[in-house]
Amino acid sequence: MIRVYNTLSKSKEPFEPVAAGKVGMYLCGPTVYKPSHIGHMVGPVIFDSVKRYLTYCGYQVTWVVNITDVDDKLIVRSQERGMPMDRLAAEMTDDYMRCLATLGVDTIDHFPKATEHMGDIIAFTATLIDKGFAYEAGGDVYFDVAKCPGYGKLSGRSVESMEGEGGGAAERKRSRVDFALWKSAKPGEPSWPSPWGPGRPGWHIECSVMSGRILGETFDVHGGGLDLVFPHHENEIAQSESCHGKPMAKYWMHNGLMQASDEVGKVGGRRTGPAVGDQEAQEAGKIAGRHGAQSFLELLDEENLKPEQVRFFLLATHYRRPIDFSIARIREVGTGLDTFYRFFKRYERVTGESFYAIAAPALREDGEFDPGDDPLLKDVAEHRRRFLDAMDDDFNTGGATGVLFDLVRRLNKFVDDEKLEDASGQNASRLARLTQGAATLRELAGTLGLFRKPVEEKADGGELAGRLLDLLVEIRADLRKAKNFAAADKIRDSLAEIGVTLEDRPGGTEWSLQ
Repeated sequence: MIRVYNTLSKSKEPFEPVAAGKVGMYLCGPTVYKPSHIGHMVGPVIFDSVKRYLTYCGYQVTWVVNITDVDDKLIVRSQERGMPMDRLAAEMTDDYMRCLATLGVDTIDHFPKATEHMGDIIAFTATLIDKGFAYEAGGDVYFDVAKCPGYGKLSGRSVESMEGEGGGAAERKRSRVDFALWKSAKPGEPSWPSPWGPGRPGWHIECSVMSGRILGETFDVHGGGLDLVFPHHENEIAQSESCHGKPMAKYWMHNGLMQASDEVGKVGGRRTGPAVGDQEAQEAGKIAGRHGAQSFLELLDEENLKPEQVRFFLLATHYRRPIDFSIARIREVGTGLDTFYRFFKRYERVTGESFYAIAAPALREDGEFDPGDDPLLKDVAEHRRRFLDAMDDDFNTGGATGVLFDLVRRLNKFVDDEKLEDASGQNASRLARLTQGAATLRELAGTLGLFRKPVEEKADGGELAGRLLDLLVEIRADLRKAKNFAAADKIRDSLAEIGVTLEDRPGGTEWSLQ
């Protein structure tokens, strides 16, 4: 059974959806005023894997990610750039979508925009006023926290410890902790007509309205970064549950934040000290727009990073833990991934078939198989059990990726022990067992959105450099045949000095970049 850590209860709970067999999942999306940076990709990659795994386990999942396309930040940035707010929002939304596509995040079902739900937002606000949970003051509308006895239950904060909006707004509020549902428009700002005069929605109400509109008044999973627990998610709960009189979401899942590390200067951040796991420590060091974080697409291009490297990097840590960002760490992950890529090439040499063409099971129950007494298949089945145990335990992708490494090492050992790269060691039974192991690897990796298609491998200099390396490998092979081992070793050692590894196998020599 799947168990999920619920921020609301501060404990792991059995995963039992509101409606049997169906899951509604909402993830707070971006405020689209700047290009997305790598920190914006943490939540989408994590919850993309959560949806893939739940779908693999037989659930019908509907996943919603909102787009905040009206906000103070958007207004300020549009004025700075001298362009309409809607045009800026469209440009930055397109950037966000391209980032998601690059990382293979393609399971999101709905991208609602705040500006598309103004009527719903106004009606929701009016309902809260009618029920006595909100009040109008000078064209603004505020939520009355004193009318919500459960306020603070998600974050665990007392009302006395919370701070409300300052400035002129404080004079119009009944309490400093009350928050805005509707903001009256200032001269020159975008606005929409309402019963309280022209204005625009507050930040929190957008998510309450759009999640309820698409997923229902009570849905299963509400996700977001740890920094959203307070005030955003706390205020969402207050609004939604006061309006509907029922729980907003059954499970609240919060991912750890990406920390600015020693190398974060490359993306404009700063080092603020190590995170110790709590919200305040993680927020202090997180990579964010205010730290000048570099555009994600620019980062990929300038650092020559492969998207699958980044995706694996984001999944290699349990989602609730902070992620320490550094280019060196991402490259280290890339080196580790070469273990898989070399096996995929090896599998193709042995079987004549592409690893990526394996028709792996799409559902958990279809991946079950009887290993019998075969040592390899028993090990494969055991690795599969360990992987599923890790994912069942609060979607532990860090533990699951570790099992994938163990599995590929076991498959490589089988190829070595049985000498499958030598034609004399091949037979139908051995190839069938290898194929079963590879199919299981592809099945499990697929639940994380990994190894879905071949990764183009080129040297830093591009296709020409790759062809030159192939030529050097061929020349070295000729030297070895001629027993000129000194010259052959010189080629190998020289290439190693510039970051190219040669691996000699019975079927030939392969090169890879360190």
